[in-house]
Amino acid sequence: MQRTIVGIDVGTTKVCTIVAQLSDTGRLNILGVGVTPSKGLDKGVVVNIDDAVSSIESSVEKAERLSGYRIGTAFVGVSGRHISSLNSRGVVAVQRPDQEITRNDVARAVESAQAVAIPTQREIIHVIPRAYVLDGHEGIRDPIGMSGFRLEVETHIVTGEVMAIQNLIKSVQKSGIEIDDMVLQPLASGEAVLTAEDKDRGVMLVDIGGGTADVAIFVQGGVWHTSVISVGGNHFTNDITYVLHTPHNTAEYLKLRYGSAIAGEPPAEDETDGMIEIETLNVGEKQQINRHLLNEILQARAEQLVELIYNEIRRSGYEGMLPAGIVLTGGGAQLARFDELMRDMLGMPVRVGVPTDLSGLADSLDSPSYATGVGLLRWGSRHGLSMLGSSQRISDERQGWGNVYERFKGWLREFLP
Repeated sequence: MQRTIVGIDVGTTKVCTIVAQLSDTGRLNILGVGVTPSKGLDKGVVVNIDDAVSSIESSVEKAERLSGYRIGTAFVGVSGRHISSLNSRGVVAVQRPDQEITRNDVARAVESAQAVAIPTQREIIHVIPRAYVLDGHEGIRDPIGMSGFRLEVETHIVTGEVMAIQNLIKSVQKSGIEIDDMVLQPLASGEAVLTAEDKDRGVMLVDIGGGTADVAIFVQGGVWHTSVISVGGNHFTNDITYVLHTPHNTAEYLKLRYGSAIAGEPPAEDETDGMIEIETLNVGEKQQINRHLLNEILQARAEQLVELIYNEIRRSGYEGMLPAGIVLTGGGAQLARFDELMRDMLGMPVRVGVPTDLSGLADSLDSPSYATGVGLLRWGSRHGLSMLGSSQRISDERQGWGNVYERFKGWLREFLP
């Protein structure tokens, strides 16, 4: 039986809704994609609910029209400058007389790890078990069925501001969509562009959106550090606007069409001979700029972002422990030679991650800017759906998807086989 999953990436620059079917083999068949410019958000946070609702409704409508499905629920990405994280450890004694560890023991350990002081204005988004310790033996991935007396669990807890999360929930619900689960965007993006080997060896994911760059560090197969950097693709565009006195749309076009994170001579095939004619803020007026100047503007901002990313690596404590390097994704990762600049500055492997292993309308998602949207689908297929029921409640009248399943409860069930 094929199952239908919907992901909605509510970003600073765009809202992307993707509808897909999950086959028994685990392959995603893309049925519909709806992308609209985002309004009412600033650095991942809703600042105008009416505008945000309008953007989400438009995106959902486009995806419904293309796929032929009526969308009832979706997995929704969450990000923004309000996100923070911490690591916590829980310890319990094994209950069974024969010392065999059960799901209940693991659940109690995870619950014990959540007993940390969280300010009243914040709430937990994720509690992710990343490793277990059994009677002092570390590095255990799944302790169920093993024997021991003392079980410890190391968890990564992601929190966000209550008001920011509630405003995002309201915006989605006012669009007529119920939320299956809210997923931190870099965790979703990691599902789309990272391999199991990447996560085991140690890798840093940097999802560069319009308003922020979301960071997640994976070690030994689990997430060990997450954070948000308040610099994104819009900062590059704004720099061009301010320095060259050009409209925002023109600046965005220049960034994508001619921009490079490394200033230097234009490529040999460049038809502009190093000069580009652009519009100014004065209607009807045009000016010529040197492409080298454009790239100097971009390089200055790119170097700042690389420095912020390096500071985050040092703050996490995993400097020198990421043999798989850095994977860039998100719309901001499309800036030419940004990966090369980062590789030169940090001396680490760097590549741009793009969603793969898709069918159907996969060609329309062949870009790092769709990593979060595709990742939400993969998150739903791995953590939010079961063979007999799911939190997904999309209505497909043609195939009888009319039942409403109870939402998945508890973090334990999401992260254990």
